[in-house]
Amino acid sequence: MSATVRELRLFFTALGFLTRLPVPAWVGWSPAQQAASARHLPTVGWVVGAVQALVLLAAAWLWPPAVAAWLAVAAGLLLTGVFHEDGLADACDGLGGSTTRERALAIMKDSRIGSYGTAALVVALVLKAQLLATLLGPQGWDAFERAPAVLLTLIGAHAASRWTALLVMQRLPYVREEGDGKSATMLLAPLGRPALLLATAVALAPLLLLGRLAALLLVPMLLALAWWATVWLRRRLGGCTGDTLGAVQQVAELLCLLVLTAFAWA
Repeated sequence: MSATVRELRLFFTALGFLTRLPVPAWVGWSPAQQAASARHLPTVGWVVGAVQALVLLAAAWLWPPAVAAWLAVAAGLLLTGVFHEDGLADACDGLGGSTTRERALAIMKDSRIGSYGTAALVVALVLKAQLLATLLGPQGWDAFERAPAVLLTLIGAHAASRWTALLVMQRLPYVREEGDGKSATMLLAPLGRPALLLATAVALAPLLLLGRLAALLLVPMLLALAWWATVWLRRRLGGCTGDTLGAVQQVAELLCLLVLTAFAWA
């Protein structure tokens, strides 16, 4: 198998795991393939960000910025199956209201949502919609003059946020004793340096295309977030779960959007 075909297979494996998009049957699946596909988390972010940006720009032709923004948020939720948002809600329920490691893990495994998770989810979705509306400008039409920048902003936010979660994943052990299927398979196997360098290049390229200043400010902030999450989760749980990584991705995505919209790099 050529290197190109292998990377394509790994990309489709990650795409099928992180989104609801269908993947070709020839991709197949194996534990080793699932584990190695983690390098393509930022690449999947390119796909999700591009789809969300296209929905945002297309909807702005017909509706005000606020409506277009919510349609773009809904498109992102449908595309990913609320994958990371569910992790955010579960992590906030488990880590926000419990005092012991065992209780926190039990709450995160519970399919019901509590007050901490509900509050976090509402704040995250509303803030995300407001920030997407900001990208369109006051009248909405402003976005079409800088559509490439809007596209790069959303691709960059999704790719860099998944890279941030990947960094945390590489530094922490998986803490659940019982397996969680494909999630556990991806989390249990650390990537080598070449794979991490590939993921980093894919994640940071959109930010560099937006401007060096954007990358110079955001990259240290994302690294600081990854460091803090690693230290806190190691102390709180002794490692990570899929839910906690979903929470890291959501916080990192919002951080990217906050910074890029605040300084008008979008």
